[in-house]
Amino acid sequence: MNNVMTVDFGSQYSQLIIRKLRESGYYSELVPFDKAMDYLKQNKPKAIIFSGGPNSVYEKNSPSISMEIFKQNIPILGICYGMQLIAKLHGGKIENSGKREYGYAEVKKVKDDLIFENINDFSIWMSHGDSITKMPEGFELIATTEYCPGIIKKQNIYGLQFHPEVHHSKNGTQFIINFLKNIAGLTPDWSMDTFLENEIKTLKEKIKDKKVICALSGGVDSSVMTALLAKVAGKQLTAIFVDNGLLRKNEKEFVYNNFKNFDFELKIIDAQDEFLNALKGITDPEQKRKIIGKVFIDVFEREAKDINAYFLAQGTLYPDVIESVSHKGPSQIIKSHHNVGGLPEKMNLKIIEPFRTLFKDEVRILGEKLGLPKKLIQRHPFPGPGLAVRILGDIDREKLYILKEADAIMIDEIEKAGYYNQIWQALCVLTPIKTVGVMGDQRTYERVLAIRMVDSVDGMTADFIRLPYNILAKISSRIIGEVRGINRVVYDITSKPPATIEWE
Repeated sequence: MNNVMTVDFGSQYSQLIIRKLRESGYYSELVPFDKAMDYLKQNKPKAIIFSGGPNSVYEKNSPSISMEIFKQNIPILGICYGMQLIAKLHGGKIENSGKREYGYAEVKKVKDDLIFENINDFSIWMSHGDSITKMPEGFELIATTEYCPGIIKKQNIYGLQFHPEVHHSKNGTQFIINFLKNIAGLTPDWSMDTFLENEIKTLKEKIKDKKVICALSGGVDSSVMTALLAKVAGKQLTAIFVDNGLLRKNEKEFVYNNFKNFDFELKIIDAQDEFLNALKGITDPEQKRKIIGKVFIDVFEREAKDINAYFLAQGTLYPDVIESVSHKGPSQIIKSHHNVGGLPEKMNLKIIEPFRTLFKDEVRILGEKLGLPKKLIQRHPFPGPGLAVRILGDIDREKLYILKEADAIMIDEIEKAGYYNQIWQALCVLTPIKTVGVMGDQRTYERVLAIRMVDSVDGMTADFIRLPYNILAKISSRIIGEVRGINRVVYDITSKPPATIEWE
């Protein structure tokens, strides 16, 4: 497989590079800049892409990379910060230009090059304040912008000052494809079909005759993973649904009805008391995640002993890993995913995470290929910690009941209105705020419920849904009329960034 290593220097667009590559048939993973040389030695990529980044290359402690990477004769494409870092490491000079380019611009060819093949619109997207003021040794200028060098090259090393990965760059993807095809000599050879074929082979070699337990929550990720493992392990698999009390209304029945006819054992464990007792009085969301992760593993290890299981499979996705794992440099931990940051350091079970390098939409495609019903694989994302991170503050059974009922009404109404599949994720948040209301001429003092609906592709960025007011009004009216304990409903109109999708 033609593996492309994308080196992350902290750019908000790094995940877009990965997506553009995979959509074009080239497999890539995002590697922190300080782990790049280790990854290179272990995986031997056929091409390398340096991402952009928020720093200036001349700042103290700005992200950098070993010159050794340029001695491997692997084609390298640097984007924005990545281009400036290449220039600096090869003796060029980068300074604050005094003219920040942000937004649409146009790149102009200085000379013909294979990087320009099939490109007739040179409208691109800029986001920088620094520029190359002295060309690096051995490099030539092949395109400019109004204020600075636009594209530089030296043999198979290229630098682009603009961002080809964002949709604002009209032929941005073509620049990347031209680099991979014409400069690196690669052909697209990756798809979800090849992923499925390779993953089945890898899992069979890893699992062999050992028993596997699988965390089946009913969400898209765990459901598709369970279907995949059923194909690989068959009767060696035990799928365990843990009813932790933090799931949506009637979730246990939904899971049972969808998986009761599969050829593996399906166990349903009632662990509500165990989870709620462990969470009693806990208000900090990070603590909630870590507690849920620990109790979750405790339950699974008990079950594993009974069936002599060796592996625990989880539906962890790429955005979970990216948001949970920080590295030296500009990237920060956003939150600990309960499967990643929430796991205890010592475990008896070995973890299997087949989707650790996949995005949500890729998992949905995989679900279709595995024959799962559309109603299941088109479900909205649901957080691993469940309603624990949708109840702000401490958790008890009364609050869970209120939130489950309100959530069920919201889902029912957007399904009736035909909007469910137009929304990437819809959720209710029970806030600790109480407000005065009037019901039947009587004063009430009850909770505020927040509703959030967003559109996204992979969860890394999102925008709020402009749902028609009449649907919002119906949802609000039903929740206040049918769910005792709520007297006010508000709608969240914040994008990601600056907010995350979940409130906690």
